[in-house]
Amino acid sequence: MHAIFTGTISFGLVTFPIKVYSATETKEIEFHNVCNECLTPLRYKRWCPTCEKEVSWADIKKGFKISKERWIVLEKGEIEKIKLPSTKSIEIVQFVDVAQIDPIFFEKSYYVVPEEAGLKAYSLFVEALRLANKAAVGRVVIRNKEYIVAIRPFRKGLAMHVLFYVGEIRDIEKLKELERLVVVSKEELELAKLLIEKLTAEEFDLSKFKDRYTESLKELIMAKAEGKVYEVRAEERVEEAKSLMESLKLSVEAVGKKERKEK
Repeated sequence: MHAIFTGTISFGLVTFPIKVYSATETKEIEFHNVCNECLTPLRYKRWCPTCEKEVSWADIKKGFKISKERWIVLEKGEIEKIKLPSTKSIEIVQFVDVAQIDPIFFEKSYYVVPEEAGLKAYSLFVEALRLANKAAVGRVVIRNKEYIVAIRPFRKGLAMHVLFYVGEIRDIEKLKELERLVVVSKEELELAKLLIEKLTAEEFDLSKFKDRYTESLKELIMAKAEGKVYEVRAEERVEEAKSLMESLKLSVEAVGKKERKEK
């Protein structure tokens, strides 16, 4: 793997060198738009519909739309003046309980590992965070943007989560559909609780979940590559319920049948 960031972590007067690696990768099938006649991948031009011509990178400027007809254009030099200096340091500003950070704020996850010279300080930092059950909240400048990050113990090392700023989270209160919520009956609530109990796992194991769509796409691609016909497996028909109460009852019964079959 290639490190996306090398620098230091600093808290108080303690500083130690680290490297940061991406912790996740997308596994979805990547398709390309190709010509129907020769199967050549298509290219896209930077086209100006007013001038009716292709625009070179050298002639492109950064514009911000402030009204229907008005744009503010920023020159490269103007943008360069306000860029934050890349300090190559993750500055820890506070520590919080891990549970205080709502998952909605997590944008992307990374692994933080030590450089040789920082092994002892890194080991101390990991163990101290683990014992305190805390996450370290810090600031770091990467590629001309200042990010807020939360660093927490993860297995043998540290996981770093880039956080969205508060202003980047949309306000759920503005969704008009939530104004129409209704009061449910006690019987419906009891059945829903029973269904949740029956479907509750003793331990959350993500390895049991597979991307069924991507797996099917792979099978389709392999079948076509081998000149075979791919047959779509028919889904079991689910009995339709006439009411919420009936849906809950049928769901509880279905889970019970599945449990008896597995035994």
